[in-house]
Amino acid sequence: MDAAILTIGNEVVSGDTENTNASWLGRRLEELGVKVVMSAAIPDELDRIVSFVRREAPGVDHLIVTGGLGGTPDDITREALAAAFDVPQELVPEVADDLRSRFTGNPDYVAHWAELPRGSRPLENPLGGAPGFQIENTWVLPGLPSEMKAMFDRYADELRAAQPIESWRRRYRTRESIISPALVEATARWPAVLVGSYPSFGDEGPEVEVVLKSSDLDALEAARTWLEAELDRLT
Repeated sequence: MDAAILTIGNEVVSGDTENTNASWLGRRLEELGVKVVMSAAIPDELDRIVSFVRREAPGVDHLIVTGGLGGTPDDITREALAAAFDVPQELVPEVADDLRSRFTGNPDYVAHWAELPRGSRPLENPLGGAPGFQIENTWVLPGLPSEMKAMFDRYADELRAAQPIESWRRRYRTRESIISPALVEATARWPAVLVGSYPSFGDEGPEVEVVLKSSDLDALEAARTWLEAELDRLT
């Protein structure tokens, strides 16, 4: 099972705001056994959002979208997703009534949040106002990290794959050039295991973190046993 992550927001693309949502979602999806095959950020521009969703949603099991669900002029995610799936926006009466009852200071302003793409399923926002929604295989969540995390966790079991993705990682005080032959051989021997190496250079010299990941637990254990012994020999 795989997924793509789309973060929407001018502030993210410009670098004014760090894209912590994508990092968090990547980790959580992997915990659920879902492999993230793409993570992208695009501005609050309708044509770009529509193009991305139409192009990428059919190729994954889940498309997770965050951002653009507020009430300011640049919050166009509802409109863009409706256009992407070629459906109109419709006010969901029960969602609008709930919003008006909770936000009595400006009920007409928040009722706009209930104008969801036709055929979508509202997703409850445990920590905020604007609801998310699901349309086909696309899950649309708020951009505010606390609200996004709470909403994702509420529906996480519906995204869960049959097998979790497990990992093994270990740091070695060495250079990638020294251990690269072992990494290449492990990749060839166990194609179901993702082999990663991440170098860093600190005051105490070069270091490489080696990471193995797979939903095939037998293959992961076999790769770990062989690679750990081989890396100990090389380093």
